[in-house]
Amino acid sequence: MALLERVSTLLRANVNDMIDKAENPEKTLRQLLLDMENQLLQVKTQVAIAIADQHLLEKKKKEHDDAAESWHRKAELAVAKGQDDLARAALDRSLSHQQLAEGFSQQIEDQRSEAEIMRTNYGKLQQKLKETEARCEILIAQNRRARTVGKANAVHAMSTGNNLSRSMQKMRMKVLGDEASNSASRLLLEDGHPNAGTDSLDDRFRKLERDDKIESLLNEIKGGSNKPS
Repeated sequence: MALLERVSTLLRANVNDMIDKAENPEKTLRQLLLDMENQLLQVKTQVAIAIADQHLLEKKKKEHDDAAESWHRKAELAVAKGQDDLARAALDRSLSHQQLAEGFSQQIEDQRSEAEIMRTNYGKLQQKLKETEARCEILIAQNRRARTVGKANAVHAMSTGNNLSRSMQKMRMKVLGDEASNSASRLLLEDGHPNAGTDSLDDRFRKLERDDKIESLLNEIKGGSNKPS
C-alpha cells in the first residue's frame, strides 16, 4: 500500500512548481505523466499479487478442510475395528485441521477486503491519470501561448496549475485515508495470531474441553456404527 502513498505524493509535489519554477514546464509536465504511468504499473502489479495471495489462502483452507474430513473418516474406521485409542488420535488430528481451516477463513476475508480496496484505489488513480493527462495538455498549450503573448497569459497558466494542485491534494487525502484503514486491518490480523503459552490453569481446562469433545465425537461415531442398517 506504500505505492499508493508514493503516487499521491507524486501527484501533489510535482505540480506545485512545474509552471513557476521549471526551466522547461512542458518537459516537466510530460515527465510527471511518465512517472505516474510507471507508478500505476507498479500498483497494478501489487493488485495482481494481492489476488494471487487470496487464491493461495483459499487453497490452503481447502487442504485443511480435506485433511479434517480424511482424519474423521479414519476415526470412523478405527471405531469399526474396535480401536478406540486410534480413533481418538485420528479425531485429534481432524480437530487440528478444522481449527486451521477456520483460521484461514478469517485471513481469506481480510485478504479479499484488502484486494478490493487496492482494486478500487487503482481504478481511481487510473482515472486521475486520464484527467491529469488532459489537464497537462491544457497547461502545455497555455505555457506555449504564454511564451508568445506575454506575462499575462503566463500568470493565467500558473493559476490553472494551482487549481490542479488543490484537486490533486484532495486525491492524496483520500488515498492516505485508505492506507490508514488498510494498516489498521493488517494490525488486527497480526494481533489475532495465537501465541504459545505455558501449561497454565486455562491450558489445562482447554485440554479437558478438547478431550471431552473428542470423546463426544467418538461416541457419535460409535452410535452411528451401532445403528441397524
